[in-house]
Amino acid sequence: MKPDILEVQPQELTFLFELKKQSTCSIQMINKTDHHVAFKIKTTNPKKYCVRPNTGVIDPHSACEFSVTMQAPKVAPPDMICRDKFLVQSTYVPEGTKEEDVTSNMFVRDGKVVDEKRLKVILISPPDSPESSPINETLKIVQKDDDREVKDEIVQKHTSHSKVDEGMEMSKGDAKNVEVIKKEEPMKRKEEVVKRNEEPVKKKEEVVKKNEDYVIQNRDFIKRNEESVQMNDMEVLRLAKAVEEMKSIVKGLESNLTEAKATILHLTEEKRSAAQEKHFLQGELDLLRSKRHRAQVGFPLLFVFMVALVSLYFGYLLHP
Repeated sequence: MKPDILEVQPQELTFLFELKKQSTCSIQMINKTDHHVAFKIKTTNPKKYCVRPNTGVIDPHSACEFSVTMQAPKVAPPDMICRDKFLVQSTYVPEGTKEEDVTSNMFVRDGKVVDEKRLKVILISPPDSPESSPINETLKIVQKDDDREVKDEIVQKHTSHSKVDEGMEMSKGDAKNVEVIKKEEPMKRKEEVVKRNEEPVKKKEEVVKKNEDYVIQNRDFIKRNEESVQMNDMEVLRLAKAVEEMKSIVKGLESNLTEAKATILHLTEEKRSAAQEKHFLQGELDLLRSKRHRAQVGFPLLFVFMVALVSLYFGYLLHP
């Protein structure tokens, strides 16, 4: 039996088809196992679709959604049938595996358990465009079948008239039988036409039911997409506010930086002037010290000289 690692809902991608307009649908993946599961999404037409996220890791007993955006088509496909397909691959990974660690080699079956889910693409027409609606197509088919039945009935009537004209030469009894047969044949043809028309009507009812289901699913997808768009708008507003706050903070830091630079320049100038004053004062101090030293050295000589004069004077007085 094939492994059933992820449960994918729904089993097909349904897009609202409108010319020159993008369409988005969401798919939910549910991990019902007790292991961490890595997934990877592939498509047969990668240029036409944008898948986000296309890889990731789902925790045990958790769910994850990925959105697929179909690029704006320029031409409608024949009979609104799309042959593009998607492949959802999943495998078990150890705990702690991150999204950037998921590679294509993880999904190679070399003794590994790899689950693959294939999804079809279904295109539905918007409710306000009856020209491209599948119901209108079935009605056209039914109308063509009815026209064909009417043409066949006219041909059969023409052939029956010719047969009656050929049998006019028969006896009167045979003419009565021909009239009875002529009356019964239109009734049989009408019954056949009614039976044939019942089948297209049944098909039309089935198509209508399918279209209603698609419309209901599409409404759910549109609601989900609107919610996601609203969330994205809120995130954009929050990011814009955060960017504005960061800009104001940066401006304040720049103003503070300019003020700090001016303060640093002023302090460096004051430091230089203080150093010059200190150098000048140091020179003055050294000069004063040298003068004081000289004054201290000259004072004792004068004292000695004065003492010598006094002693000579007293000597002169004592020895006449």
